Amino acid sequence: MSQRQVIQVFEQYQKSRMQFVQTVADLASRPQNIEILHNAGVLSMLRPLMLDVVPSIQQTAALALGRLADHNDDLAKAVVKEDILPQLVHSLASQNRFYKKAAAFVLRAVAKHSPELSQAVVDCGGVDALVLCLEEFDPGVKEAAAWALGYIARHNALLSQSVVDGGAVPLLVLCLLEPEMALKRIAASTLSDISKHTPELAQTVVDNGAIAHLAQMILNPDAKLKRQVFSALSQISKHSVSLAEMVIEAEIFPAAVACLKDPDEYVKKNVTTLMREVVKHTPELSQVIVNCGAMGAVIDYLGDCHGNLRLPGIMMLGYVAAHSENLAMAVILSKGVPQLALCLLGEQEDHIRAATAWSIGQIGHHTPEHAKAVATSNLLTKLLELYMEPSSSEDLQAKSKKALKSILQKCTYLPGLEPLLYDVPSNILKHVVCQFSKVLPHDSKARRLFVTSGGLKKLQEIDAQPGTPLQEHIDAINSCFPEEIVRYYSPGYSEALLERLENYQPA
Repeated sequence: MSQRQVIQVFEQYQKSRMQFVQTVADLASRPQNIEILHNAGVLSMLRPLMLDVVPSIQQTAALALGRLADHNDDLAKAVVKEDILPQLVHSLASQNRFYKKAAAFVLRAVAKHSPELSQAVVDCGGVDALVLCLEEFDPGVKEAAAWALGYIARHNALLSQSVVDGGAVPLLVLCLLEPEMALKRIAASTLSDISKHTPELAQTVVDNGAIAHLAQMILNPDAKLKRQVFSALSQISKHSVSLAEMVIEAEIFPAAVACLKDPDEYVKKNVTTLMREVVKHTPELSQVIVNCGAMGAVIDYLGDCHGNLRLPGIMMLGYVAAHSENLAMAVILSKGVPQLALCLLGEQEDHIRAATAWSIGQIGHHTPEHAKAVATSNLLTKLLELYMEPSSSEDLQAKSKKALKSILQKCTYLPGLEPLLYDVPSNILKHVVCQFSKVLPHDSKARRLFVTSGGLKKLQEIDAQPGTPLQEHIDAINSCFPEEIVRYYSPGYSEALLERLENYQPA
């Protein structure tokens, strides 16, 4: 065989290898082909090609593996079982930027599925290799590495700590300063994933100067970047008063409130989530947010969105109201109660309605004035309905009941209470009757209205056990009226009158 023939054989062999990996990579991009490829044993075929002498074949083999592993956890486990990760990590340090991006994609595709698979990436030295990639000049390599580190960190605190221990945080913060928008986004996202688990991890992110850089980007025109920035600030704020104060001190408010007018719905949701995480800590932090005009903006936002997008705003109002009478009144004066009523009536998901019921309870439980604001929006009957509804979840029933009872104990607005005298369980009824027994002895107009509206008649129909608090409240109310009026509205009185009429003999 001549030298030319030998060269042709090798060229043909190289061309065949390239054609094979390219075809597998293309097929792996379509979900319907994944199972067929797996059953054909393609993983074991791709493994040796990861060590091929031709860089483009290595890169395409890595791309194909990444696409397969990305599809489901079974294939990701198969990649781990084939012992592909160690050679992938080992070659990361020496290969070109195209290979590094493909290799980081494989690590990300494996890590995303579960903590166990992420741990496999960590165990083979994946974090250290990815952190080295963050120091690369090429922004695409940095982006791929940051993305993979984010998928590792998001699962739990232990994996997040391994990313921190690998030295990723200061490099991720530096990535926020890069001009490439995609790199900024993924760096902010990964910092968010690291921060979310514990106060200590969030503190590490803060100690590396992340807040100042994130704060500078809240008015960036790129919506996807703003989503990640507000998410990261939320994850930092949620853990403690001191961390929330650091976010506030970065002077992101009131500028952040303006983002509630952003066209992107997830920017608005994440801004509202940030506010929720800040206000939940203390009355002082709540007051800061209220003072910058956030209350009205959040209430307007609740009117413009639906479903889970509403949830952080609903809870934010509840957290603000929970702190004090004055803050709860600020929610009322901003027309928060009618908006929450619309949420309660308009939403179908029980977890959203449960959160709304909780927030309404936080507003109404302070004073009779707060309770009246809730009662005038007809929310007491709606809370009762949700508590009584058999199809309501346990959490919705519990939160509706708790909110209803706490508001009833303060409510002296009798027109709002009267509908609750009818078809109500005794554990709720006793609170309703108790409030009537507090008001009626001191209000003659209310006593007259109680008679003419049918309330006194309904009261006599209640079957209460002697000696119970309910019976004591009924007796206290009855003592406010002349005995003959009470008797007149008592069950059986009309029959007794008719019987007397039948037995009556005119003179």
